Amino acid sequence: MSGDAAAETAFLAVEREVGVLFRRGRARAAEMSRMVHPSLEGVAYSMLGFIWQAGRVRVTDIGLHFGVGKATISRQIKVIEELGLVVREADPQDGRSFLVSLTPEGETRFLAAREVRLERLRRLLGTWETVDVRQFAQLLERFNTLTDES
Repeated sequence: MSGDAAAETAFLAVEREVGVLFRRGRARAAEMSRMVHPSLEGVAYSMLGFIWQAGRVRVTDIGLHFGVGKATISRQIKVIEELGLVVREADPQDGRSFLVSLTPEGETRFLAAREVRLERLRRLLGTWETVDVRQFAQLLERFNTLTDES
């Protein structure tokens, strides 16, 4: 097989496997969201994770992070807020903006679901050497950096 043909085969394999990863990831995100609360939609778990990491974050920054408009994020945040998982407060730096943070209940539920997810990863990758898991994480980070730039 020529270099060009081998490269094309490799790219096709990556395209296929990334597609599988993304499809399964969306399904898992929906599962994780329902684990936090049965009324949550698929993206909620990821949003809660982003808010948890940030501590307090502007609604517009959540939208930028997820690549969706303010109206869509505001609707999602409203649902999560009504469930008592986040609290929204006026941004003291910009009265037109709101800061969102997890409530104690939201943090407890998010972290419990996250632990289930981590335990699943531990089971899936438990037979791998730590160096392989670390390299896998580095390669994923490298790939994610590339997709951020494209």
